[in-house]
Formats: sequence, C-alpha cells, structure tokens
Amino acid sequence: MDSPSDGSSDTPVAVSAASPAADAQASSRPMGDVLWDYVLLAKPEISSVVTLSAFAGFLVGSPTGLSGPTLLWAMLGTALCAGGVGMLNHVLERQYDAQMKRTATRPLPDGRINPTAARRVGILMVCAAVALLCPLVNVLTAVIAALTAVLYLFVYTPLKRVTKWNTLIGTVPGALPALGGYTAATGHLGAGGWAVFGVLACWQMPHFLSLAWMYRKDYDRGDYAMLPVVEPDGNSTAAQMIGFAALLVPLSVLPVFSDTAGWIYGVGVLPLGLWFLWTTLVFHGERTGQKARRVLKASILYIPALVALLLVDWFV
Repeated sequence: MDSPSDGSSDTPVAVSAASPAADAQASSRPMGDVLWDYVLLAKPEISSVVTLSAFAGFLVGSPTGLSGPTLLWAMLGTALCAGGVGMLNHVLERQYDAQMKRTATRPLPDGRINPTAARRVGILMVCAAVALLCPLVNVLTAVIAALTAVLYLFVYTPLKRVTKWNTLIGTVPGALPALGGYTAATGHLGAGGWAVFGVLACWQMPHFLSLAWMYRKDYDRGDYAMLPVVEPDGNSTAAQMIGFAALLVPLSVLPVFSDTAGWIYGVGVLPLGLWFLWTTLVFHGERTGQKARRVLKASILYIPALVALLLVDWFV
C-alpha cells in the first residue's frame, strides 16, 4: 500500500541501477539512513495492516479470553513474515519499480541498498518468523505463514505482469494472515477463522483496485497487467469494487452468528461496511482519481475500525 498520489503524470522516469559506485556510496552512508531504508523495504504500511488483520483473527478466535504470550509471539511472527515478504517483493520487482515514477526512488531501484543484502535479510526474516511460530504458537500457524510467503512471492507477484486477475488471486495470500491469527488463538481452522479470512479477501479488492486506478499510467509503464490498465474504461474495475464491497457487508457480520463476536461489534461493523460500499458506488458514478482516493482512504480506515470494534466488544 503506497502513499496516495495523482498517478496521472506522463513524465518519463529515469531508470537507475545498482553499480559499484552506488555500492560504494551506500557503504559510506550513515547507519541510521541505511536502517531506515531497510525499514522501508519491509513495507511497514502493509506489514502493519497484515499484523492488524492477524490480531483481528486472534480476537475472533478468543471470545472468552486472551493468551498474552501466544498473542505476543503470533503478532511478532506475523510482522516478521510480512516484513520479510515485503522486502523480497522489493527485490523481485526492483527493475519494474525503476520504470515507475512513484517507485523509482525506493531504496533498491535508487541504488541505496544492495539487492543481494536485501534478499538475505528478507529470507532471514521469513525463516525466523516460521521458526518462531512453529514452537511458540503452533505448527498450523507456522504453515499458514510459510504458505503466505510462497503464494505472495511465487504466484501473485509474477502474475501481476501476466493476467488482469492477479488482484483477485492475490487476495488469498493477503487474507491468510487473518486466518493465521485465528489458528494462533485456537490451534485449528474454524468458522470464525474463515469468516475473517473472507472479510480480508473482500476488503482487498476495492482497496487495491482503487490504488491501481490512481496509478494506472504508472502501472502501464512498469508493464503490469492491472485491471485498469487492461480495461481502461473502468467498467469492470468499478463493478468489482462494488461487488466485493457489497459482499464484505454480510461477511463482516458472520462472526456475530458464529458466537465469536458480540452485538456491539455487529452494530458497529454494519454501518462501517455500508459506508465503504457507498464510496465504491460514488466511484462508479464518477471514475476520477479523487473518487478512487476516497475509496482508498475508506479502505485504510476500515481495518483499524474493525479491530477497534472487536476490542470494544471483547472488553465490554
């Protein structure tokens, strides 16, 4: 999830590449700057949402009580895995990032971080996450974390340049951490876990399609087969945003009927989902970057609001 911008500029992008001179420059940089670039490579904006979604799954799986140590290790493992996957995604897509205006100044295409070093750190983070989750949480949650990494890096990432259905396929690794949060709390798969998985899967479609619409010219430069690039009229983009936002409304209420969330959550999540749906309907009527940004902002607020409702419901 990148910071919103207009995405409509046709300004040519200067492609930068790592070189011995760039490596020498990177080695002479202050340690604080280097560490900050590694933080950026871990995609903290996405990793935080992934960790929040796992926390939501953990809350749904803990209707009667929380295990503090298990929660701590589960969230740490999820954050490590998400950060490592984000870093490896940067490594895999660095040449395409260099072609796009909004990503050309990222640490790898800008030559500030060595790709080999970033790859090693990313692999270490993912392995550490699985190694931590397996003994300290449970094997099932560790398997889900490993599966998330494999699907994101070796299925979703390459498909972004192959098929317009990549966003839909990407909902699976994107929603698995929420299911992992549930299994961390319960040790098994269950209705509550699949409900929160469905919520995260549906939420992702309006979120990422609004982003793809805003940056469609940049994605075209980067040779990405995003739906707004392949079908520039926006008909399918708007229809899918509305459809998945509409499906999100009943799915978000399912935890109430499975007795994994209470009435306070149910009363709050219904208008939250309807508001999110309304922003997609507005976009359908006026397909501008501004209206897409409104959908994006609503999606960014949705997950923290959902977790807040679960927390209030759990404590009351």
